[in-house]
Amino acid sequence: MIRLLGILILVLDVIVVLDIYRSNKDTEKKVLWILVVFFLPLVGPLLYYVIGKNR
Repeated sequence: MIRLLGILILVLDVIVVLDIYRSNKDTEKKVLWILVVFFLPLVGPLLYYVIGKNR
């Protein structure tokens, strides 16, 4: 069960990092958001989609 949760978090993080990479943000902002997702694997994607994603 723990492995499944870890795999799901990893897949979510990869999807978010790819979304950040494809965005039209400045390179500095992309690097910052990728670091946030990397260091906060549970909260980072949520923060990106609530705060950082263009609407």
